[in-house]
Amino acid sequence: MITPRYLLPFDSRRALHRFTDVLVIGGGLAGLRAANAVEPNLSVLVVTKDELRESNSNYAQGGIAGVLDPQDCFDDHIRDTLIAGGNLCDPAVVARVIHEGPRRIEELIHWGTQFDKSEGELALGREGGHSHERIVHAMGDATGREVMRAVIARSREAANIDIWENAFTVDLLSQEGRCHGAIVVTSDGRPTMVWAKETILCTGGVGQVYRESTNPPVATGDGTSLAYRAGVELRDMEFIQFHPTVLYIAGSSRSLITEAVRGDGAYLRDATGHRFMPDYDSRGELAPRDIVSQSIVNQMNETAHPCVYLDLSHLNAEHVRARFPGIAETCGKFGLDIATDRIPVRPGAHYMIGGVRVDMLGRTSLPGLWAAGEATSSGLHGANRLASNSLLEGLVYGAHAGEAASRSAAEGPHKMVARRIQHADHTLNESFDVADVRVSLKSLMGRLVGVQRDAEGLRQADGQIRSLAAYVMRHQFNSVEGWELQNLLLTAHCMASSALARTESRGVHLRSDYPEPDDENWRCHLSVQVDVDGGMPRKGEPMTSPVITRESTQTNSTVD
Repeated sequence: MITPRYLLPFDSRRALHRFTDVLVIGGGLAGLRAANAVEPNLSVLVVTKDELRESNSNYAQGGIAGVLDPQDCFDDHIRDTLIAGGNLCDPAVVARVIHEGPRRIEELIHWGTQFDKSEGELALGREGGHSHERIVHAMGDATGREVMRAVIARSREAANIDIWENAFTVDLLSQEGRCHGAIVVTSDGRPTMVWAKETILCTGGVGQVYRESTNPPVATGDGTSLAYRAGVELRDMEFIQFHPTVLYIAGSSRSLITEAVRGDGAYLRDATGHRFMPDYDSRGELAPRDIVSQSIVNQMNETAHPCVYLDLSHLNAEHVRARFPGIAETCGKFGLDIATDRIPVRPGAHYMIGGVRVDMLGRTSLPGLWAAGEATSSGLHGANRLASNSLLEGLVYGAHAGEAASRSAAEGPHKMVARRIQHADHTLNESFDVADVRVSLKSLMGRLVGVQRDAEGLRQADGQIRSLAAYVMRHQFNSVEGWELQNLLLTAHCMASSALARTESRGVHLRSDYPEPDDENWRCHLSVQVDVDGGMPRKGEPMTSPVITRESTQTNSTVD
């Protein structure tokens, strides 16, 4: 697939410039945690494409997993994570993140987060795949909103942190094998070259590549795509987690029904009223998300019905409405009482497990570029994320990436200069409907690169993506909608190509033509990368399709 290195024309000799010690791209939990980890004597610029509150972090309902109960232990949380990850987690990463969990939760409390309590102690919930109650939550089902409220307030008070909202990062600036910042179109529509000693990528997820998704409109795969164009290594792009229970009402926007609903005892029933999850897994509704999603799809196919139903009618009605006020309000808009009515649900794209490959400090394959949060592949989640480990990962890796970038910026040259970089302007006469192309892409991804996949469908998806990209990627847009479409196409291409390459089923990646895991050949990661040298393609403009390679070693422990 033909891909330009940069999406818009620019010339550093005639551009607006901004200088900062550390540039943080993304204003979710990982990004703001990274910004707060930078030493106060260094300048930080946080750039976010919408308002700070508009992120996947803000919409997180379930909570944050951490070993806080005396009856729980780190080893059990580690084991639960490894089991969910389908033998593809990095055990050292898992151990580190989980051991830091209690400290990071206490840190949030110190910053003003008000988690729910019971009899004076933190109230702990349980979700699918967890062997103990270890999920802290806030306002019942609005954990992300409360956490982001506290972290945003702390960030705004920091004298060294500047925040640009409604500013779109179009591309990373790279030269001589190093990242030097990014091209940002500010809220007034002017492109600005932001020069930074160190850059941290925290752009969140890719859910908008699908029609059925829990993600907000901002989750368009911007981070993975701009990293890809800069030659940064991506990994495990075939692994995207589908949340089993997304509210399904024709014509409405899709809303997440948190895992905690099943943790509190809700049943899943099909169109005939049959409670089907015990037919698929002894853990019933508390099986890991990949198993629940796949079971729901199977049951929908068997019953020829577009959804299944969550049933809470056997639980205490007063408790249900008090525990899940946000969900009760959302369902109430459609005339549904969650305590008595069955709630129509089906799987939807929820969390991108793959992304920019990072090491233990959040370092990427491009010097000067760090990353944290959902935009990354850290080794924590393996082939399937354990519920409520994502906010925890954002906190841990945000902190470490911020600290490491801060050290590097302090140790580097004090003086910053605007480098000579330019990208040519070219105009095309063709015009097309951006919204229509986007709808077509989302539809084909849902049909062919969804919960269940096979070679025929994946080849068809890859071909259609290439066909769309043949004219979309040649176009130079001057709007966020156009750049988002190009990012969605690149991300979708990497996802479909990687899914086609992995000829097995593992975690969230279910190949109906290869239904079993193949540890002998496939207990490894898939890397996706284009050949870029010194910030430009080695063979000139434009870049071609990525090289997909397997990692040569396996550092993962098998979990029985």
